[in-house]
Amino acid sequence: MSGKKCLRSALVALSMLSVAVAAAAPLKLIGFADMSCRAWIASKDDAEQRAQYVAWVRGVLTGHNYANQSRQVSEISSGTVDNYVTRYCSQHAQGLFSDAALRMSDEFSGRNAPITK
Repeated sequence: MSGKKCLRSALVALSMLSVAVAAAAPLKLIGFADMSCRAWIASKDDAEQRAQYVAWVRGVLTGHNYANQSRQVSEISSGTVDNYVTRYCSQHAQGLFSDAALRMSDEFSGRNAPITK
């Protein structure tokens, strides 16, 4: 995946989070057509698709850092993102990998609780 695509994914996630926080509206995720954990697990053997998913999660974490500068997520490797979301999806087979990204921001920022109003 090209650097432009990674940057574009990160910027989309960043703008999505900043708009949602600023408007205090229900969170609307902008992502892939299929954000299910089933799609995440199925991407295991498709390196390009998995790389896009990982870049999207990293964009969500970047958006979290922008919106919550006092509680930022530290530098996290793509391997850590992959392992975390894979573990989450193994435990929540009917869930969404977007939820894994949000839980990851909760855990890795030291907050360990969902963001509330």
